[in-house]
Amino acid sequence: MRACYVAAHVEEDRELQRRILAGDAAALEALIDALTRPLLRVAEAYVGKGGGADDLVQETWEAVLDHLADFEGRSSLRTWITRILVNRAITRRGKDRRFVSLDDETAEQLDPRLSSVGFWTSAPTHAGPEDALLRKEASGWLVAALDGLPPLQRAVVTLRDVEEWSSEEVCNALEVSESNQRVLLHRGRQRLRSVLEESVRGRAEQ
Repeated sequence: MRACYVAAHVEEDRELQRRILAGDAAALEALIDALTRPLLRVAEAYVGKGGGADDLVQETWEAVLDHLADFEGRSSLRTWITRILVNRAITRRGKDRRFVSLDDETAEQLDPRLSSVGFWTSAPTHAGPEDALLRKEASGWLVAALDGLPPLQRAVVTLRDVEEWSSEEVCNALEVSESNQRVLLHRGRQRLRSVLEESVRGRAEQ
């Protein structure tokens, strides 16, 4: 079943490639609309928010148009495009001491309470009529905490938990191993959980 699924999506991507190369403006616009938001989030993970990230996304789309004919369908089109952005982001940043390899580390167990950004499988102990307000505040706390993660951690968490990409797509787009991706995801989620719990605790003590 998975082979059929992958083959179908590869064919969809190749058909989209053919349409864009043939000058189909609507196909290009649809692709840009679908991918600009996740590309911008990944760009912000590497170069921060603001004009730098916007410029990086723009440069990526220019590169995509210049090299779309080179796409061979060995990965999904969005993975191929994201990898272009990541390579450009790394080149722009140069060597950064926060980029560390975790390939030799053993992947840790994911926190069972945190299923994705901002949601628990079992909720924190604070409950009551202020839940709606707390959730709104928690969203702000999580955004700030996500912005504070190291670039590669932030990119992994963003693609897995915000954009809901598969682990395989994230590994291919960011060019990290499966074990590396799991550790980065765990550590990022763990940091977000800690920030959220500290914020909830501080609010409850006020």
